[in-house]
Amino acid sequence: MHQPQVSRRTVLRTGVGLAGLSLPALMQLRARGASARRAKSCIVIYLWGGIAHQESWDPKPEALSDLRGEFKAISTATPGVQFCEHIPLMAQHSEKLAVIRSLHHTAGGHGGALYTSITGQPSPKGKARDRANWPSLTSMISRFCDADPGTPRAIAMPYLNYDNGALIQGQFGGWLGAAYDPIMMRTPAGKPYGGTSRYTDRELDLKLNLQRDRVEGRRSLRQQLERKLGAKDDFEQHNRFREMAADMLLSSPVNRAYDLENEDPRVRVMYGDHIGGQSMLLARRLTEAGVPVVQVNAGAGDLAGGSGDNWDTHRDHFVKMKKRLLPVFDRSISALLTDLEQRGSLEETLVAVITDFGRTPKVNKNGGRDHHPAVYSQILAGGGIRGGQVYGSSDRDGAKPASNACSPADFHATVLKAMGINPRAVLHDKDGKPFRICSGQPLPLF
Repeated sequence: MHQPQVSRRTVLRTGVGLAGLSLPALMQLRARGASARRAKSCIVIYLWGGIAHQESWDPKPEALSDLRGEFKAISTATPGVQFCEHIPLMAQHSEKLAVIRSLHHTAGGHGGALYTSITGQPSPKGKARDRANWPSLTSMISRFCDADPGTPRAIAMPYLNYDNGALIQGQFGGWLGAAYDPIMMRTPAGKPYGGTSRYTDRELDLKLNLQRDRVEGRRSLRQQLERKLGAKDDFEQHNRFREMAADMLLSSPVNRAYDLENEDPRVRVMYGDHIGGQSMLLARRLTEAGVPVVQVNAGAGDLAGGSGDNWDTHRDHFVKMKKRLLPVFDRSISALLTDLEQRGSLEETLVAVITDFGRTPKVNKNGGRDHHPAVYSQILAGGGIRGGQVYGSSDRDGAKPASNACSPADFHATVLKAMGINPRAVLHDKDGKPFRICSGQPLPLF
């Protein structure tokens, strides 16, 4: 007797095959997978440059005097847990946070470190490009998430990450294909928003003031030309972007979400009058409009193609952190957590804060801290993550893990689990080659 088909996505989520399972067993697995899902959406906040763990989530008041730095540690809302004195708002939110203090990898440059942190895989030898790369976390999440027509499954904003003018690899869909590249979207323009990027091919600004009939006319004309000329595989990515842009301009709730003028002015003020805060506000609005995963590449201000307001503090570290970087970030991320909580959506929205690496225990001759992948910290909140906890630790000087050492792959596995995605699931590239989607193990944070 013919039995109804089970979706491939259900099989991939549960990580099992069809062989040997009856239909009732498959349906039970499907129901179990749905009930286990904790988060409906994810906001990834990427801090390009490498935020110092000592001056954020893992202060070292007991370190040697020439290592511990200029800032004090303060108590948080969680007994026994301390943060840096210059993130006092986040200290009040510690009961919402899981702080992972024992992450480590071996990539000492920004390109390799970002690739490792955002894909959960070691950076390739040489320079892998585009479809040879591993998918970013944002792309991987989007592979398992559905969205309404005209709504992207993944958005990245307000620009991509660069190192010395070169676009860093690993920020797209990789071997998943162009369909899983995040849509690049600018924060609504107008000083100080918008941002500077050296990569403009796929950036989208929905405030184009195009009339509906003009958009529909352009789409119709293009479709007629493509039917006559024949669409080429090389244009798959561009075609998808144009179609998505047209859909969003014409009918998607994303269009209204994008217009920050529709937001309560008091909420906009809460996030701060800067590109970091307004981008996080836009991320909340986009997930609320049905976008499953949004990545915010966040500095204090405009990253300016990798040369601007970022966390790569080789010089004047303490001045930059105190006067600019930490206050802006503290206000923005705290506003996001407050906003999600007040709207009753924190438990179904996972917030993941990721960075390249930590900073060296030793302060250099220029008053800065250098790259340090040997140990660093990241945080998770919402989405079923149990707050008020710290996983792992670094040693007294913040030089290496002291307990429960873990990897970016373990962090990815934890995020995937929170999103109801089996980290052991296997996917295939366009040539049929199988890949287990994550090599790590979920951390016990639930």
